[in-house]
Amino acid sequence: MSSFFAWLSRLRLIRRWGLMHTTQPENDAEHSLQAAMIAHGLAVLAKERFHKDVSPEHVATLAMYHDVGEIFTGDLPTPVKHHDAVIHEAYSRMEQQALQKLLHTLPEDLQPAYHAYLQPDETAYEWQLVKAADRISAYSHCMEEMRTGDREFADAAQSILQSIQAIDLPEVQMFMQEFSDAFACSLDALGGKL
Repeated sequence: MSSFFAWLSRLRLIRRWGLMHTTQPENDAEHSLQAAMIAHGLAVLAKERFHKDVSPEHVATLAMYHDVGEIFTGDLPTPVKHHDAVIHEAYSRMEQQALQKLLHTLPEDLQPAYHAYLQPDETAYEWQLVKAADRISAYSHCMEEMRTGDREFADAAQSILQSIQAIDLPEVQMFMQEFSDAFACSLDALGGKL
């Protein structure tokens, strides 16, 4: 019996934004889906508009699995994770151990097929797109919270936006230019009426 997919189903139990008051709680499963859709969109922009040799489907799958280690570690809040180098290094080691444990819950013959997603090459261009999508997803959540009047997310939104603006990938900046403002719109402003 393999517990791999049973473990993955627990992503919905891992809450994000642990130190912040939220009007709309978010879990890792929701975040992973949104990050995968955004990562796919970034890769499509890269391929179609910048003629880069990239597989949007591969990038989306990488993003889908990008936080699965948190099934075992939980989502450590960013201010804690990045407080100092010792904490960051220890948490990174713990995440790698969690990903190894998860990989080994698969039948042995399937492990190679999942290795690239659970132990990705973090220097690869595709991973840069995933990390950008992760940041854009976090920014979208901040915008949605602020739209409902939750000012708790104003500083986070500004900090995350600055980190996105510092990403030196034209497809990321194009995505922000073309799509990000809509995250702050109401349903009617999005054209929600049929």
